[in-house]
Amino acid sequence: MFAWLRKLTHPRNSITGSAAKLILGLGNPGPRYAQTRHNAGFRAVESISGSRDGWKKYRSLASICTVEIEDMLVVLVRPLTFMNLSGKAVQPLLRQLHLQPQDLLVIHDDLDLPSGKVRLRPGGGSGGHKGVQSVIEHLGSRNFARLRIGIGRPPEGTNPVDYVLDPFPWEDRSFFEDVWKLAGDAARCWATDGIQTAMNKYN
Repeated sequence: MFAWLRKLTHPRNSITGSAAKLILGLGNPGPRYAQTRHNAGFRAVESISGSRDGWKKYRSLASICTVEIEDMLVVLVRPLTFMNLSGKAVQPLLRQLHLQPQDLLVIHDDLDLPSGKVRLRPGGGSGGHKGVQSVIEHLGSRNFARLRIGIGRPPEGTNPVDYVLDPFPWEDRSFFEDVWKLAGDAARCWATDGIQTAMNKYN
């Protein structure tokens, strides 16, 4: 089932696995957005991969990287479609890997969580997040797990759209390196132990 993916990402077929999960980090591609608050999902999946190397393009829709977590093959995804079309990137991957929405974790920024907090939940609505809404629409399902990374509310008088597309302040960046690691640990726990165990441990 994973022969095409192993060939794409690991030419020597060094990764083996009998099960798979997919972890989707939401964000916008390109250097313009790399350090922005809206790219929290990208930064978290990069933390899981352990490196910025090893990422390969999947069609023109996403960059993907495969990792092993306790002998399980996990596919990490960064959409190249821009935030509002994130679902367009994940739908064909799930179909080609023969995975269900329940096998998907979406990591994204959240204005309503205090800065640096992480929260897991098993499903639900989009909470106004356009990337999550796109995933819901393309999958026709809300039944996928989410990992929210708090970025806090903007200062009074600041447009939320401008706020999420602004880079993190320099003084906060070392703090958020620890947040990306924490989010990565929570995502690994979801993959190996399930959403309830991960919620109990990390919420």
